[in-house]
Amino acid sequence: RTTMKTLRFISAEAFVSNAEFARKSLGAVAHDLFPLLFKASYLLEQGEVIHDLVENWPLFDFNMGKLLGATLDYQEDLSHSTCSVCLESCLTGLRDYVLNQSSPYMKKLKLVDLTGIKDVEVQFCKCKKTMGRWARTQLLSKLCSELLVYLQQAQCNPGTFEISINVLIDLFVTERNYELVVQALLKKCSCPLKICCVAFRSDNLTLQKFFYIIKLTDPSLLRKLEIVHNVHLEMEHLEMLFNSIHFPLLMSLTLPARTFNVRRFTATDEQMLSNIGEKMGEMSQLTELSMSFSILTGRIQKLLSPLKTPLKMLDVSNCSLNHADMTFLANSSHANHLEALDLSGHDIPELYPSTFFKLLSHCSSVLRSLTLEDCNIQDTHVNMLILGLSPCQKLQEFKFIGNPLSSQALKHLFTFLCELPMLKNVEFPVPRDCYPIGITYPIDDASLCRFDHQKYERVAEELNLILLQANREDVKASTPLFGSYDAAVQETNNELGASLIKSFKETLEKFTTSFNKMS
Repeated sequence: RTTMKTLRFISAEAFVSNAEFARKSLGAVAHDLFPLLFKASYLLEQGEVIHDLVENWPLFDFNMGKLLGATLDYQEDLSHSTCSVCLESCLTGLRDYVLNQSSPYMKKLKLVDLTGIKDVEVQFCKCKKTMGRWARTQLLSKLCSELLVYLQQAQCNPGTFEISINVLIDLFVTERNYELVVQALLKKCSCPLKICCVAFRSDNLTLQKFFYIIKLTDPSLLRKLEIVHNVHLEMEHLEMLFNSIHFPLLMSLTLPARTFNVRRFTATDEQMLSNIGEKMGEMSQLTELSMSFSILTGRIQKLLSPLKTPLKMLDVSNCSLNHADMTFLANSSHANHLEALDLSGHDIPELYPSTFFKLLSHCSSVLRSLTLEDCNIQDTHVNMLILGLSPCQKLQEFKFIGNPLSSQALKHLFTFLCELPMLKNVEFPVPRDCYPIGITYPIDDASLCRFDHQKYERVAEELNLILLQANREDVKASTPLFGSYDAAVQETNNELGASLIKSFKETLEKFTTSFNKMS
C-alpha cells in the first residue's frame, strides 16, 4: 500500500535530498516549514539535515510523536521507525541547539517530547541499525553530561546558561547505564537540557540502586513504572517504596515475578498486602497493572478492591488464582472496563469456566487484547470459547499458544476469528497432532521444539488460507514459541543473560560451600 504525498511533501523531499544544498539554505526557510522538512528528512534518513533542523529549531516545542505521526502532507506514521542515524542526529542536534551561538533564529524551544517513539520488531530503515529505548536513555544522559562539562570549560555566551528545555523521555535503566543516568539526573538543575522522566523501566538492578535512582527521576511526574527482570523486589520492598514515595500521576505499574507469595504469608504479611492495596488506591490515575508470576491465591480482592479507578489493563498470568479471585474479578467494577486481560497459566476450563465467561461477557464491549496461554483449552472447549468471544467485536489481539488444540480445532476457531472485524494479531499454538503421541501439557522447554515442523507448516498455510479466503489479509497469525517480541528484552538480552549466568554461578558456589561444610 502506497501512502499518498502532497505536492508540498514531494517538494520537501526534493529539497532535503541534496543535503549540502539543504543545510546551506536553512537560514532562508520559513519557520512553519521546519516540521515538514523534518519528516521528509526522517523518511529519507538524511541525518545531517535532521541535525541542522534540530540545531536551528525555531518553534516552542519539538514533539517527535506529532512530527513523525500522520500529517495532512503525508499520512504515513513514521514514529515506529527507530533508525539509529535519524535519532542520533536528533539528539546531537539538540545538544548543538544549546551550544550554537550563531543561530539566525531566536531560541524559543522550551519542550522536547521523545515519548512518542515506538519500538517495534520490524524496521525498514536503510542503515539497518535501530536505537532502542535503552540506547536513547544512554545517549541523552551522555549528551547532558558532556554539555555540562563543555559549558563549564568554554567561554560561552551568557545567554546559553539561561536556556532551559524540558526533555520528556521514557527512561530504561540497567546496571550497565546506571552511573551515566544517575550523573545526568543529579546535575539536572545546572543543565540546559532537563531530563523529565515520564516512564521508567528498570531491569537488572540491585534494590539499593533502584531506590536511589527512582527518587532522582521526580516520581511526581511518572506515568508508567516497570520493575522487571532481575530486580529482586518483594512485598516488603514494595510497601517501603509506596510508603516513601508518592506517584500521583502513575497510570501503569508492572511488578517483577515473585513480588507476592501468599503461600508463606503471616499475619504481618496480610497487613502488608492491605497497606499496599490502600497505597495503590491513592493512585487515582492507575488503570494498568501487571503482576505476573506472583502467587496471589485468594488475595486479588484485598489488593484490587481499594482502587478508586477501574483498571483498563490487568495481567495476572501465572498467579495461581482460585475461584474466589475469578468471582471477584467477574463481579468487580473493573470487569466492564478491561481493554487488555492476561489470564495465562490458569486451567480455566477445569477451575472456573462459567465465572471466566461471565468476566468475558462483562468486558466484551471494550476488550481489545486477550491472552490465554497455557490455559488447558482443548478441542472440547472450542465451541464454548467461540460463544464467549462472539460479543468481543473490538478484539484486536488474541494470544493462546501453549494450549492442547488439534489442527481441526484450530481451523474451526480461525473460521470464527475471521468474523471479528477489528482483529489484527493472532498467536496460535503448534497443533497437538504435530507433537509425538503422549506429550503432556504444559510442554517443558526441552520438548517445545520437538514437533513435526513440516506438518506444522502445512497447517499454518491452511490457517492463513482461511484468513485469505475471508479477505482478512490484515490479520497476522504466528506461533512465537518462546513468547511475543519484547523490544526492551531484545535490546538488553546480552546483559540479562550475563547477569543470570552470574546469579546461577553464585548460587552454585553457595551450595558447594554449604555442601563442603556438611561433609
